[in-house]
Amino acid sequence: MPNDAAHEAMPAGQPAVRVTAMPANANVYGDIFGGWLMAQMDLAASSVASLHARGRAVTISVEGMSFHRPVFVGDEVSVFGRLVKVGRTSMHVEVETWARDRHAEEAHKVTQAIFIFVAVGPDRRPRAVRPIEC
Repeated sequence: MPNDAAHEAMPAGQPAVRVTAMPANANVYGDIFGGWLMAQMDLAASSVASLHARGRAVTISVEGMSFHRPVFVGDEVSVFGRLVKVGRTSMHVEVETWARDRHAEEAHKVTQAIFIFVAVGPDRRPRAVRPIEC
């Protein structure tokens, strides 16, 4: 995941999460909290992981979280997730978050990370998942 988001295109397809950033999600300066963005990313990644696992999957770590630019109140936030690696019980989901001023057409990547999940069974213990499909 390159750090120069200025020349990248938004991922193809539909985002796993799309939401408008609201005042309750911002600090006193009108910047959206990084923790709120991370929660949206976790929701998107969990959707990807649960679908692949065909069941419950839990977040075990987040790697490489970096913020490229701020998100402001009123921005439309789109979060894309893509399964990039599968182990015996684990799944790595690459997540990108893009923001668009509600009155503009151009979107910018604002953050990215790899979310790692483990599939769990009804007993909440790790269970095997199917391999990644090429």
